[in-house]
Amino acid sequence: MIPVRGYEGRRVAVLGLGAAGGAEALLWDDSPEARGKAEAAGFALTDLTRAGAFDGVSLLVTSPGIPHLYPAPNPVIARAWDAGVPVDNDIGLFFRSFATPAWDDFAVAPRVIAVTGSNGKSTTSALIHHILAETGTPTQLAGNIGRGVLDIEPATDGMVVVLELSSYQTDLARALTPDIAVFTNLSPDHLDRHAGMGGYFAAKRRLFAEGGPDRAVVGVDEDEGRYLANQMGEGPGDDRVIRVSAGRKLDGPGWAVFARKGFLAEWRKGRQVASIDLRGIVGLPGAHNHQNACAAYAATRALGLPPKGIEAALRSFEGLPHRSQRVGERGGVTFVNDSKATNVDSAAKALQAFPRIRWIAGGLGKEGGIGALKPHLGSVVKAYLIGHSARDFALQLGDTPHEICETMARAVARAAAEAEPGDTVLLAPAAASFDQYPNFEKRGEDFVAEVAKVLG
Repeated sequence: MIPVRGYEGRRVAVLGLGAAGGAEALLWDDSPEARGKAEAAGFALTDLTRAGAFDGVSLLVTSPGIPHLYPAPNPVIARAWDAGVPVDNDIGLFFRSFATPAWDDFAVAPRVIAVTGSNGKSTTSALIHHILAETGTPTQLAGNIGRGVLDIEPATDGMVVVLELSSYQTDLARALTPDIAVFTNLSPDHLDRHAGMGGYFAAKRRLFAEGGPDRAVVGVDEDEGRYLANQMGEGPGDDRVIRVSAGRKLDGPGWAVFARKGFLAEWRKGRQVASIDLRGIVGLPGAHNHQNACAAYAATRALGLPPKGIEAALRSFEGLPHRSQRVGERGGVTFVNDSKATNVDSAAKALQAFPRIRWIAGGLGKEGGIGALKPHLGSVVKAYLIGHSARDFALQLGDTPHEICETMARAVARAAAEAEPGDTVLLAPAAASFDQYPNFEKRGEDFVAEVAKVLG
């Protein structure tokens, strides 16, 4: 674990039932059920909503999932403000505590790569971690993926820690000082939590603006990314900024990595220095994964890794569960689990990744349904609709052949029975899972289990 530094012997309030190492922790949770479980486990609780609760308190540590500003401040956080008590989260504590005097004896100082964005940040983070591990670099993966940032082991000589960070985490952290910061892309998400797109982008931008990373890897396929890259650079040839694109050539005087027609290219100072054919990499199908590959390539190149070593690691990457995960193949039919495609934007990217698709979609539909997917249905041979929104989705599919299956078992069975060689049976729900499953992971696991039955 990473010991939290600077609060030894001081009183720290914790909202969300975490812990602050070495401090006297005053624990509280808004949920009566959570408080009951904590007390049953032997934890003593302190009511942080009462008058005087913050007397003598040095810090309030809060879970990133608890609103601190929009749509309204949590009452405990508001009380901390009134008492003049700083509010932070585990990400801020990590960046304040990660470096230790032991680093003075290391040949190579440990570094941190932090990844944020709307889509692809989990795959990009996991891919960076995979490249580092495959090329012999000590590495740990944490944050919004895998382990909590304070649960990892203290750094060793030359270690690189890869963090996936959500807007909830970057918005509040009082310290954000990665060595390399990565911005994948931006699309509408969590807008109520950030009071609109401006606040959402501002939360992402803090990763770059607060600490000033040594290198910034920035996806420039949206205006926000172009703005951010411009803000971070001091001129056209400033190679502290690596621009990334998933669809257009970037050949200016600076440092760029882009993918076009399935080929990744690295350009520096107006000339190409490396190229990788991504088309045959099973773990990275589609243009959206090619963008992830570009971002991971750029981040690891910024560490000095050679293109050939990165390419070999890309080819051995198997992908993340529930994100364009290839789970089986029979008779020329491939089965792909993209249960994480819970919104229209992510489903659109999945639908563009394969030439002939038997599409399993549905669940608890979001505002607007799937109307915005009409331009991306050209590769869909037939849709198999499940869950609460199956009939609503059917009304929005127009001329696209479809069948209301309701359950995952029936959808997988029908799609497998009708699939022909060259088809991909794709779970990309474009909807939340909560009508039938507790989360998208359980939905994906059900898909995998039903595919296993079909494959025998």
